Amino acid sequence: MMWPLLRTYTGRQLRRIALPLGGIGTGTVSFGGRGNLRDWEIVNRPAKGFHPSTAFFAIRTESADGTVTTRAAEGPLDLSEYEGAHGSPAQSHGLPRFREAEFSTAYPFARLSLRDADVPVQLAVEAFTPFVPTDIEASSWPIAVLRYAVTNPTDQPVTVSLAGSIENFIGRDGTIDVATGNYNTGAAGEMGRGGLLPKRPVHGATSPGGADAERGTDAGRGADAGRGADAGRGTDAWSGAGARSGAGGELQGTRVDGVLLQSRGVSPEAEQFGTIALAVLDGWDVSRRTGWADRTWGDSLLDFWDDFGADGRLDERTSTSDTPVASVADRRTVAAGATEHFTFLLGWHFPNRRAWEKPDLVGNHYTTLVDDAWTAVCRFAPQLDDLERRTVAFVSDFLASDLPDQVKEAALFNLSTLRTQTFFRTPDGRFFGWEGCSDHVGSCFGSCTHVWNYEQATPYLFGEIARSLREVEFAHATDDQGLMSFRVGLPLETHAQDWRVAAADGQLGCLVKLYRDWRLSGDDELLHNLWPAARRALEFCWIEGGWDADRDGVIEGCQHNTMDVEYYGPNPQMQSWYLAALRASEEMARYQRDDKLADECRRLFDHGSAWTDEHLFNGEYYRHEIRPPASADDVAPGLRESMGADDPTNPVLQLGDGCLVDQLVGQHLARIAGFDSLLDPEQVRTTLASILRHNRLEGFHGHFNHMRSYVLGDETAVLMCSYPRGNRPERPFPYFSEVMTGFEHILAVGLIQEGLVDEGLQVITDIRARYDGERRNPYDEAECGHHYARAMASWGAVVAFTGFDYDGRTGVMRFGAPGTHFWSTGNAFGTLDANGLHVREGTLFLTSLSLPGEPPITVTADTLTAGSSLPFR
Repeated sequence: MMWPLLRTYTGRQLRRIALPLGGIGTGTVSFGGRGNLRDWEIVNRPAKGFHPSTAFFAIRTESADGTVTTRAAEGPLDLSEYEGAHGSPAQSHGLPRFREAEFSTAYPFARLSLRDADVPVQLAVEAFTPFVPTDIEASSWPIAVLRYAVTNPTDQPVTVSLAGSIENFIGRDGTIDVATGNYNTGAAGEMGRGGLLPKRPVHGATSPGGADAERGTDAGRGADAGRGADAGRGTDAWSGAGARSGAGGELQGTRVDGVLLQSRGVSPEAEQFGTIALAVLDGWDVSRRTGWADRTWGDSLLDFWDDFGADGRLDERTSTSDTPVASVADRRTVAAGATEHFTFLLGWHFPNRRAWEKPDLVGNHYTTLVDDAWTAVCRFAPQLDDLERRTVAFVSDFLASDLPDQVKEAALFNLSTLRTQTFFRTPDGRFFGWEGCSDHVGSCFGSCTHVWNYEQATPYLFGEIARSLREVEFAHATDDQGLMSFRVGLPLETHAQDWRVAAADGQLGCLVKLYRDWRLSGDDELLHNLWPAARRALEFCWIEGGWDADRDGVIEGCQHNTMDVEYYGPNPQMQSWYLAALRASEEMARYQRDDKLADECRRLFDHGSAWTDEHLFNGEYYRHEIRPPASADDVAPGLRESMGADDPTNPVLQLGDGCLVDQLVGQHLARIAGFDSLLDPEQVRTTLASILRHNRLEGFHGHFNHMRSYVLGDETAVLMCSYPRGNRPERPFPYFSEVMTGFEHILAVGLIQEGLVDEGLQVITDIRARYDGERRNPYDEAECGHHYARAMASWGAVVAFTGFDYDGRTGVMRFGAPGTHFWSTGNAFGTLDANGLHVREGTLFLTSLSLPGEPPITVTADTLTAGSSLPFR
């Protein structure tokens, strides 16, 4: 089927492309810009730069006149990979490859078009993993689909073979080899220190099926596979073809041939323990190896290349290697003018996830659904066509909307973060996230509330995920006093509240998100169950020595926040969160028939909003009024973290008179949640214009930055903070001279909301220009780590640009802008066009639809299901 595509990259833009392939909470293998498989992050942790020593696909062609060509199914190496101490350090550097490559994409799809005048066919490599909003299970397969579309433009048939090869690296995860204890950060066959080749644990590669093909409904494993006598057969590899599907062991017309990689030398309790499968679907002439020849001086690869090049089939080899290489090949005849598709599946199964930075085992949800990687592949295979169709439908609907391309790209590409090691799901079905990923470990644990506050993807695309995060925040991380640990510990039963520090923006933002998610879903049970903890979290603001101890609607106390320090005194960033939380709490309290609390929230909001406009707005933007406590003892327990000022009575690391990029973040998120402006609209608009005027730099050649550099040279971006009126503190908050995309995205959302649409679009355009493939990976907007959660604030621009609003409690939907739109509620998604409202997936409760300049449309049948429409006359 035709894939919808948005961006195309060529030449040097292919350099840093790495599209994560894998499901939500499963880890990923990335598809590189030249077609290589890089960054194998499937072993329960990040692993940038890590790959098996052998992992590539090759194509062989034989023309009618007997001419043979053999190539790696990849584009040319980037010039930056030419030089190394021992020649090129690139993965598979010595293989012949195609001369030209063009990478086209719209996440989660990638299509790499390869051309070479010496090769008689045209090759397109198509890579993806299903992604279907509202359907978590459909979006959570530990599978990478790699389809090789071979077109024969000649007038004679061409015999074509495709082969995939992968080393069994089980026991390594990009950081450590469990057999030796040595650290390994490069290719799996090379030690990161000293280039030693250590003795490896005994591994095996098997071809599931064969004699055991009919041993039950285990999708090619047999009742005893992976256990007892068959557990870890090492180099005693056995061959055969497994024709299997996953649904109850029924074939359903899909043939699966391949190999299963496992180990008997890695403890079943180790984090690195697991299985990997490589399979081809509906092959014509399938051959395989469960080991390469044991030869020195690189001749194992030479033997493979000679064998494959001879006739396009693979002959088995006997191997005693501790890390055998497995290969699967399929040979077909491609008729003149025809196209054949060779579809390979790469699957994995690594069950032993650890708890953040602790040794406690918490596990993975996806590994509870199947016993090993082969079973996952076999269950996935017969569903591929339907899952692909649904994924195509989602992306097509989204791209067909009137959204500007830069909004589409930013929103869509950042969804890849949900598939990376930033995000995971435990066996109980709950979801958790790091802030991002360092190269080899997670970065900043605990589903950090003040970072995850910004993302707007999960509530609108996967409401179940958003509601799971709220349940953890309130039901587990919030104590009896109302202190919400802004980093939740694992396992939840014993460590949820270990952190014992509350972040002002994190806790207040969670109240806003609870209201938003209740409103989007209409789930009264969610609110009923979490309201007692939510009320405690609100009232925690008013404790002695707390954020608003005098209950005047103004935050004056010690406020730990997303800048990783504490602010002292009223400031717009925390104050906007507080005002949003007061409005959200008022609405929730009123619904819970707690009118007294609702009235108090309204009183505090009215006073706090007026006070903020009068006292913090300086004519251009809102500023921070620093108010140190008289004594450290005046700060309530649980409000200070160790990274801020040592002496709160004379605090360093403050915002002060700075013009902060996200000073109105609470305002922007409140608008998304359906509230009117929290502050004077004219002052809000003036502030946003001032942020652009003072903080946006076109070119960073003259910019001094003593911290992390995410922008350099001739790039354009919006600084975290500027001091246009002087009076900069000697030591401002740590990140004032940096640039971070998540903050820029939320600024863009605010600009669009306030009618400064062109300005907001320019901010997004500037961001995506920096993630152009040559400078940075388009699927990895980094902050404190790769694949940073805050960057998913980019989905907020979709909501802001369309003026979309939905209340799941009443079934009322509104659009603030005319046109063709993509819409989503977390439980359903679809499109709006001139013909009507269409539901693509999920179930939509709808009683009224309002369009710009039109009277509301009353809906009589109030439930619309997938495939249904509300037609317009």
